[in-house]
Amino acid sequence: MTLDAVQYLLGALSGGLVGFTLGLVGGGGSILAVPLMVYLVGVPNPHVAIGTSALAVAVNAASGLAQHARAGTVKWRCGFLYAGSGIAGALAGSTLGKAVDGQRLLFLFALLMLVVGALMLRRRKDPGVEGAACNRHNAPRVLGYGLATGGVSGFFGIGGGFLIVPGLIASTRMPILNAVGTSLVAVTAFGLTTALSYALSGLVDWTLAAIFIAGGIFGGLAGTRAARRLSSRGGLATVFAGLIFLVAAYMLVQSAGAIWAGASG
Repeated sequence: MTLDAVQYLLGALSGGLVGFTLGLVGGGGSILAVPLMVYLVGVPNPHVAIGTSALAVAVNAASGLAQHARAGTVKWRCGFLYAGSGIAGALAGSTLGKAVDGQRLLFLFALLMLVVGALMLRRRKDPGVEGAACNRHNAPRVLGYGLATGGVSGFFGIGGGFLIVPGLIASTRMPILNAVGTSLVAVTAFGLTTALSYALSGLVDWTLAAIFIAGGIFGGLAGTRAARRLSSRGGLATVFAGLIFLVAAYMLVQSAGAIWAGASG
């Protein structure tokens, strides 16, 4: 696949936007990256767009994770527990998801995002429990939420970051800033798993991935700083929910239109 200089520039800008989103709210990477790859950069093969974006999002998430780790906002035990059970859930969910029409999956996923966004808004005044950690009392809940999040992510075949942050908060009651930082452990693991699968099939554009990643590193720095400022004023949950609603609305319109067109045809 050959792209021109303008497309690579758009790839860098897209990477910056995705990196900023990952650093800010710990999610939205794959939901934003794939449409940007296809509609803005102009990658002609959707499978290459998915494989390349999965690799780029995983590396950008790892960069954001390093920044959150330096800031001391990552709960490592929770992150590894959540990611481990989530990968198992994703493998099972992806097997089931292949039997369901893709556009219906996107439509149902958008509805789920609306529910998640509403729950985040409802709890936006709750600061969480400072010093919350994973222990033998809440580990089963963390593993259960991780398994469920991974299963839903694998079933719908799109992202998981938007579900990981609420799942961490619900299972541990940690503050949202800690949930954002910790979620990047799972986002990195999920992305690398997907990217490896696509890379083995030759469906990764390595040059575009490198440019996308470079843009994402700079965007991630800005997003992490913004997350710290917003969390101190209680605005991070509102931004998180608002972004969910915007993406969900777009997905509902696109998937409903495709379903309607298919039914009419």
